[in-house]
Amino acid sequence: MNKNNRLKTIRDFTIRGKRVFLRLDFNTPLSQPDSNGIRHVEDDTRIREALPTIKYAMEQGAKIIIGSHVGRPNGKVNEAFSIVPAATKLAELLNADVTVSDDCIGEGIEYKASQIQNGQILVLENLRYHKEEEANDTQFSKYLSRVCDIYITDAFGTAHRKHASTYGLPSIIPDRGCGFLIEKEIKYFDSMLHTPGNPFYLILGGAKVSDKIQTIQALLKRVQGVVVGGAMAYAFMKAKGETIPSEWKQPAPEDVQAAKEILAEAERRNLPFLLPTDTNSGFDIGPNTIKSYKEFLAGAKMVFWNGPLGWFEKEPYATGTKEVANLLASLSGCVKIVGGGDTVSAINQCGTEIASKFDHLSTGGGAALEYLENEGLPGIEILKTGYRPQSADLAWDEINSKTEAEWAAEKADKFNKGGRGDQ
Repeated sequence: MNKNNRLKTIRDFTIRGKRVFLRLDFNTPLSQPDSNGIRHVEDDTRIREALPTIKYAMEQGAKIIIGSHVGRPNGKVNEAFSIVPAATKLAELLNADVTVSDDCIGEGIEYKASQIQNGQILVLENLRYHKEEEANDTQFSKYLSRVCDIYITDAFGTAHRKHASTYGLPSIIPDRGCGFLIEKEIKYFDSMLHTPGNPFYLILGGAKVSDKIQTIQALLKRVQGVVVGGAMAYAFMKAKGETIPSEWKQPAPEDVQAAKEILAEAERRNLPFLLPTDTNSGFDIGPNTIKSYKEFLAGAKMVFWNGPLGWFEKEPYATGTKEVANLLASLSGCVKIVGGGDTVSAINQCGTEIASKFDHLSTGGGAALEYLENEGLPGIEILKTGYRPQSADLAWDEINSKTEAEWAAEKADKFNKGGRGDQ
C-alpha cells in the first residue's frame, strides 16, 4: 500500500509546540437561556467522546485550536448557536482554562493562535457563522489553514460533509490525520462490513425509510435478520397491505415505496424481517412485540441499532426501547453498536449501567449510515489521499487568483451579510 494511502492518527505526528487544529463535533443540544441569559449543554456525549484526543494533545504539549459548528445559523452570527456553552462544558470536564475567540478567521484570530502556549486550548467561534464553511469555499479554507501546522479531525458526525473545515482544509494541510474517536468509529464499522459476528442482526427505528434505503439494502447483504420499530414500521406495514389507523403517524408515499423495495430484497434473501404485531397507542411497540423481539435477538453475536423503537422521550412510550436495550446489555459475546444521535440518547436514558454494556455508541447518525453504505466518508478519505489540493477542488492558482482585499469585498457582499466578517 502506498504510504500516502494510510490513515494517520494523531500519534503519528510530533505535536509538541505545534499548532494543532482539532476539528471536533461539539454540535450539542443546548438549553433555553437561564435567568442570567446563559445557555447550557444538555447532552455532553460528543464532548466527552473527544476528551481522549484533547487530553493527549495537551499532554504532548500541542498548541490546540478547536474548530466546530453548532446547529444551522445559516452563515450569520446568532448567539443561539454560539460555541460558548460547549467550551464552558469542555473547561469543566477538563478542569482547565479554555479560551474562546469571537470568530474563527481573521488577523485577530491568527494573533490569538500565535500566542497559545504548549498544552493550552483556543476554541474558535461557530464555523458556520460563515456561509463559506458549508460552501467549502477555497479562500475560507486558506484562512483557516493560517492558524495551524497540523490538522486532526475527530468529528465523525460531520465527516460525510464536504465542508471547508472537514474537507477543504485537510486537502491543503500536508500533515493531517484523525483522532482517537474516529479511529474507534472506523474499527467498529469496519468490523460490521468485513468481519461481522454471526448471527448479525439489524434493529431499525425512527421515522423515515427513504433516507436510509441505500444503507439498509447494503446491510441486507451482511445481516441474518432485521427487526423494525418506531414510526418507520408503519411504512413497512402499509407496504404489506396493512391499514394504518388514522390516529397513528402516516408514512409518506416515498417511505412506503422504499419499504416495498427493502421487503422484496429481504424476501429474495430469505431474511427474517420482524414487524410489530401490537403497539402502545401507536407510539411504541407493544408487549407481544417486545417479547418476540427479545426472543429473536437473544442469540445475536453482533447487533447494529439505528433508531429508537418508540417515542422514548415520553416515559409511557419508552418501554420497548428500554426492554430491548436491557436485553442486549445482558448478552455476552455479542458486539453491540449503536448509530444515530436519538438512539444514543435513548440508550443513555437507560442509565450508565446499561449504556456501558454497549461496545460502541457512535457519535454520527447520517455519517454512520453513509460509511456503511459507501465503506468510507469524504472527510476520512481526504486524509489518506496525499497532498493533492485538487482533490478538494482547491487548486492553488484559484486560491491565489484574488487579492485579500478583493476576497474580503466579495465576502462582505455575497457571504456574510449579517455576519461579522474578518475581525
